[in-house]
Amino acid sequence: MGAKECIASGKAVLGIEFGSTRIKAVLVDEKNKPIASGAHDWENRLENGIWTYSLDDIWTGLQDCYQKLAEDVQAQYGEKITKLGAIGFSAMMHGYMAFNEKDELMVPFRTWRNTITEEASNKLTELFQYHIPQRWTIAHLYQAILNGEEHVADLKFVITLAGYIHWKLTGEKIVGVGEASGMFPIDIATGQFHEKMMAQFNDAVADQGYAWKVQDVLPAVYTAGQQAGALTEEGAKLLDPTGTLEAGVPLCPAEGDAGTGMAATNSVAKRTGNVSAGTSVFGMIVLEKELSKVYDAIDLVTTPDGSLVAMVHCNNCTSDLNAWVNLFKEYSELMGHKVDMNELYGNLYRKALEGDDDCGGLLAYNYFSGEHVTGFNEGRPLFVRTPDAKFDLANFMRVHLFTSLGALKTGFDILFREEQVQVDEILGHGGLFKTKGVGQSILAAAMNAPVSVMETAGEGGAWGIALLASYMVNKEAEESLAQFLDSKVFAGQKGEKLDPVEKDVKGFDAFMKRYSAGLAIERAAVESI
Repeated sequence: MGAKECIASGKAVLGIEFGSTRIKAVLVDEKNKPIASGAHDWENRLENGIWTYSLDDIWTGLQDCYQKLAEDVQAQYGEKITKLGAIGFSAMMHGYMAFNEKDELMVPFRTWRNTITEEASNKLTELFQYHIPQRWTIAHLYQAILNGEEHVADLKFVITLAGYIHWKLTGEKIVGVGEASGMFPIDIATGQFHEKMMAQFNDAVADQGYAWKVQDVLPAVYTAGQQAGALTEEGAKLLDPTGTLEAGVPLCPAEGDAGTGMAATNSVAKRTGNVSAGTSVFGMIVLEKELSKVYDAIDLVTTPDGSLVAMVHCNNCTSDLNAWVNLFKEYSELMGHKVDMNELYGNLYRKALEGDDDCGGLLAYNYFSGEHVTGFNEGRPLFVRTPDAKFDLANFMRVHLFTSLGALKTGFDILFREEQVQVDEILGHGGLFKTKGVGQSILAAAMNAPVSVMETAGEGGAWGIALLASYMVNKEAEESLAQFLDSKVFAGQKGEKLDPVEKDVKGFDAFMKRYSAGLAIERAAVESI
């Protein structure tokens, strides 16, 4: 069946993801190949000290994104989208949307970007003996309680952005287990919110006298493959105000961008991992067993089908590197040379491969903002060298590529060295890997593990949630998500694999000793500048 026939017969599957700066829609055919797309750019705003998006931003953005998809389908295939095989929604994980009995949003949506819940994060981590990051929904709720915010007494339910969209389109308050794991800790044995921890939370807030218990205000938790409701008449009009799209389309559980990243890189099986490296960087490894203790640098979430995942999330990655590349662009233009940015990035990145294994004794920090993993609330980008360090272009580019993964390496070293976590392969995706072989080889050195980069990794989270929706309607009996991805999506697409080179691994380790020792310099810069 061709793409046109797939759309006309109503078998195409739609995935839509709300990223930080773009809402993207991807339509896939029966072979899970993207056949059309649409996008809407948007931006969060800082209001009264809170990073937020308005409800109007959400709905006008969704409708514009869907309309652009419909226009793409019309232009390519001469078809209108009247029916779909399935739909899935995903969004930036975590955050806080609180509703009352009348289904009214009581305070502006608090996104993952807010760092206003440190007290709640610390107290809940101690209470549960389980790391609760600041961006998790329960941290936001508990901070609101600690702050004495009036809206909490009227709370009916809390939800994430992905769960909110899903609820408005289906009438069902359901999230996928991966998304749920960024709201409240999951009990891996049951695939549901952790009952003991919910009881601990209820006890901790009992003196407030609220009419609700935490289990009453959290959504239902579903696993990949389960149907989580269907598009209602009202939902169809919200998504497509033209009225062309018919109701009744089944929806998969709403997921977070971590889960869709795992699906889009075929890293949901145990002993697989992925690293997403762009403006920020995060890495995830699917664990074979629980960690032995709590680590502040490591978040525990789940795959869309409920396996435990260790996540290291870092705020800073390529921003400082990009700033230096732009400086070279400015210099080139000053000298009368017109510069193609792709060529400039490629040449500078490849030059880094000529540098000394340990960057010739150079040191850099890419901290545009604070870095939780290494204990910084603010950052200052720094480049430092001793008089006898080997200062040349190759080492300069190499050290900035190394440091873009420095905080990530700090977190992963805990997993590999203290917890003896095993990983067979890591999938790299994001801007750091665009120049063939460079970011890939440096990540392999940092992780001391094979790294693959697939062509499809650029499709992103919207494709990932489309795959999860496709799995729901196209899986065979007893077929696991990992099996479905292996056989129906990624068969024959193993990507280009690079094994770590021993001298590069040793070089990265030598750099990390310098990086760790030099954090005092970064701290002094924050205090002094």
